[in-house]
Amino acid sequence: MAEKTQKQIPQILSRRSFARGAALAVGAVAMLPADLLAQTQASSPSAPDAKKSEEHAPKLSPADQAEAEAKIQNILRKYGSRLGDEERADVRKLVFSLQESLGKLRGFPLGNSDEPALVLRAVVKEKE
Repeated sequence: MAEKTQKQIPQILSRRSFARGAALAVGAVAMLPADLLAQTQASSPSAPDAKKSEEHAPKLSPADQAEAEAKIQNILRKYGSRLGDEERADVRKLVFSLQESLGKLRGFPLGNSDEPALVLRAVVKEKE
């Protein structure tokens, strides 16, 4: 009986699936070369987006700005129809803030022999 009820109800986008999709989109764009992102940004700037990105210009390099804009465009392409103006502004603000942090992380020099700061050690409790 429960299976019939679930089939009749249309599936809506849950918060978890949205967050998972947004994280995957951001991760996929982060893997793109910076040159490709700069070309994409230069070829299709829109007037409202260009004004909004100028607000964040002092904090980010041009490559980071292009990468952040590409991430925003990808998120809006996937989920834009479900987002209101305020939510779109929140997405833009969050992506730029995360891009700034990402730039700092990428700028930190690491050698091949550097060990991680934290090591995960799984502890399994024995059944008594």
